[in-house]
Amino acid sequence: MVREILHIQVGQCGNQIGNRFWQTVIAEHCIDGSGYYTGDNVTVDLDKVSVYTRSAGERYVPRACLIDLEPGTVDVIKASPVGTLFKPDNFVFGASGAGNNWAKGHYTEGAELIEEALDVIRKEVENCDCPQDAR
Repeated sequence: MVREILHIQVGQCGNQIGNRFWQTVIAEHCIDGSGYYTGDNVTVDLDKVSVYTRSAGERYVPRACLIDLEPGTVDVIKASPVGTLFKPDNFVFGASGAGNNWAKGHYTEGAELIEEALDVIRKEVENCDCPQDAR
């Protein structure tokens, strides 16, 4: 049984690194930006693809939650080559960022998003048969 890993991207840095991570994952498994397999050797290319993705018909959807206090970083990801891969429900973002103010991000803006973020994470974990990790 293949283990499943939930990928959690938080904040501007986490989302920028995560964006590059997903570009690398789909390139390694010959999956296009829409989530469809485009390679020639299914046995090799799709080996262990279900660790980070789940199949929805012929499409592969990342098992990921993208969280940020401001919508700007998430909008950049939506406009990137991997933007259409993700489930729209798995984007959690606020209306305005914390502006490099830790207290604002922790006590006000972030506190308002935590329940929604945990709900998205919980739903993704519940969709796993054998969750191994959250990264």
